[in-house]
Amino acid sequence: MPRRLDSAQRPYASRVARRRAQRRRRRAIALSLLSVAGVLTAIGTFRPSPDASEQVTAASAAPSSSVRQRRNASRGGAAPRPTVAYPVQGPSTFTVAPGNSDVLGTAGTRLRFRVAVENGISGLEPAAFANDVTTVLGSAGSWIGTRKWRLQRVGPGAAYDFTIYLVTPATRDKLCQDGYDRFTSCRMGDKVVINVARWVHGVPNYGAPLRTYRFYAVNHEVGHRLGHNHELCPGAGRPAPVMQQQSLGLHGCVANPWPLVDGEAYHGPLGAYQDPIPSG
Repeated sequence: MPRRLDSAQRPYASRVARRRAQRRRRRAIALSLLSVAGVLTAIGTFRPSPDASEQVTAASAAPSSSVRQRRNASRGGAAPRPTVAYPVQGPSTFTVAPGNSDVLGTAGTRLRFRVAVENGISGLEPAAFANDVTTVLGSAGSWIGTRKWRLQRVGPGAAYDFTIYLVTPATRDKLCQDGYDRFTSCRMGDKVVINVARWVHGVPNYGAPLRTYRFYAVNHEVGHRLGHNHELCPGAGRPAPVMQQQSLGLHGCVANPWPLVDGEAYHGPLGAYQDPIPSG
């Protein structure tokens, strides 16, 4: 049976009970705060596993150029190509780009070609130049679009029908065997010769981007290997035929890099202008 308190003891007991209740509340609050702190700590230290690009970036305080290129690609920007440099006279030795392409085109005679870059040209690997050439020749507006030709790039040691060379200006003269020039590109027999100076700088007054001129240079010289001769501008303001010597002048026509225009083979009158070869 509980002990009954007299009137003198009741105020004291009431104060003791209030203190105990206050201590219990303080302990409960403290425990709650500790619990919240633990949760916050756990949230602050948890990280999802980084993806591969984050791991690469974290591995080096100064990322390599390949890492920077991947970052640029992830942001939608292509990494710039290195500057192409070359001497006027190279060693006349060449590196053939490795690998084979698919057969380009669906109908016509199949011809195999190699791509070779003269040693001494820096900033443009043979494989990169070969990819550019293959992209041009594999386009629907190129020679395969006529359905007379199928083309395939092959690597070192494979049988081939012609070679596309990227060469220094003086080696251009040696391979083309047409005297001092050093400006234009050419075709001689099974040699399709692209002058690196034109590949890098294009030509004055072309009126189109360098990329367009490069497409023209490849299609024009390969066109000679496929049996086509020079043609003239068919009329002012019209596209220049790809077999016109657009490197030397457009004669009222508009720059055009393709053998096909609007899906049809496009030609001008046979002939050549007597344009001078620029010096320098």
